[in-house]
Amino acid sequence: MNDQIHTGAAHAELGDAEYAEFMELAAQEGFDLEQVEGDLAAAGHGPLPVLAVVGRPNVGKSTLVNRIIGRREAVVEDRPGVTRDRVTYEAEWSGRRFKVVDTGGWEQDVLGIDASVAAQAEFAIEAADAVVFVVDATVGATDTDEAVVKLLRRAGKPVVLCANKVDGPSAEADAAMLWSLGLGEPYPVSALHGRGTGDMLDAVLEALPEAPAQTFGSTVGGPRRIALIGRPNVGKSSLLNKVAGEERVVVNEMAGTTRDPVDEMIELGGKTWKFVDTAGIRRRVHLQEGADYYASLRTAAAVEKAEVAVVLIDASESISVQDQRIVSMAVEAGRAIVVAYNKWDTLDEERRYYLEREIETELGQIQWAPRVNVSARTGRHMEKLVPAIETALDGWETRVPTGRLNAFLGEIVASHPHPVRGGKQPRILFGTQAGTRPPRFVLFASGFLEAGYRRFIERRLREEFGFEGTPLQISVRVREKRGRKK
Repeated sequence: MNDQIHTGAAHAELGDAEYAEFMELAAQEGFDLEQVEGDLAAAGHGPLPVLAVVGRPNVGKSTLVNRIIGRREAVVEDRPGVTRDRVTYEAEWSGRRFKVVDTGGWEQDVLGIDASVAAQAEFAIEAADAVVFVVDATVGATDTDEAVVKLLRRAGKPVVLCANKVDGPSAEADAAMLWSLGLGEPYPVSALHGRGTGDMLDAVLEALPEAPAQTFGSTVGGPRRIALIGRPNVGKSSLLNKVAGEERVVVNEMAGTTRDPVDEMIELGGKTWKFVDTAGIRRRVHLQEGADYYASLRTAAAVEKAEVAVVLIDASESISVQDQRIVSMAVEAGRAIVVAYNKWDTLDEERRYYLEREIETELGQIQWAPRVNVSARTGRHMEKLVPAIETALDGWETRVPTGRLNAFLGEIVASHPHPVRGGKQPRILFGTQAGTRPPRFVLFASGFLEAGYRRFIERRLREEFGFEGTPLQISVRVREKRGRKK
């Protein structure tokens, strides 16, 4: 079994024999073998290294993030402190993939500019494997920039210095002045026009580890990491105190008492677990004030570093859009998921009836997640939390051998073929599970597979192989017409 896990990235999690058999199958079906190898490597990656982009307001961080990810996703405006919903994006440069964290938004008036920038830099330090520090070359180094440099130095993370707004050769002298910050070579860049970003990204790849420093529990035998996430005041801190058996975290009726994630080693069910109590996620980030904006960023970081996300939902209130957003954050991050409905002891029969209907309609996308009905106040059903977490972890780490998967896919294609579209009937030719944590499948097909058919395949995979408590990532590669091959 171990040889499957430790083979090279190109093999993903396939052993040598399984890989050779799979490539032979791909050759028989007329696929470009180099491309297939690339597809397997992309799907087989572990957690990606994280790059944080930090700097003062209005130095062009979001413009730079858009340039790095190659599309306009981060909101850009000509005034400082525009905040956003999403903070992490996937990017690729020179064949290497990584995550970019855009820490671009805050409300200056709430915290004061120095506190805001310090909070942002602290977040970058906590979440990232490397940092791009963006300075406005036309303004030069300010006192705030100097303060961030001190924080970055203390953290000891690799830093790439980006001298932004260098739109032509005449401005390069401004960039050279930033050697004075003591962070090494300033890379002159125009995020707006793309000038110099290639050299800067080459430096970023040198600074980023091939795989992130964060290794998951089972590989090194350390405690598994669990992030408690949910809206403010759903009882995350109360739950942590109850499982710990003592008051470890401040609990207050006022929503949003917790600002920073608190890591706690807790003995539960005969094992040690690392619980991260995260700050409650409020409404959409752009409606938040400074401190709550950072709470969202830090929660995103905690989810990135966790293996299991326990999503806490207040059963006494209707399931909200915020609850759905939080679930989506955990699914997108590819974490094992357990849903805990708190305050269950306060429900009457009528509320229980309506809650079940809400769960069906509002949380249908995670029917596969184990569910526990708990009360953080009374301790009701706390003993069910650990089995649910272990079930989700098992699903998250399940791998189906290629031979078994292809036999299963063959049965599906025979009994439930894809609908005919435009006179053609695409079919799945073969597939493999290229990675785990979460399970990632690559299917190779003769034509485009519709979304409804992909959902059907996912449902059947779950029925056949379990995968309880984990999102599944399924990518489809379509065989090009043979006449078009080079």
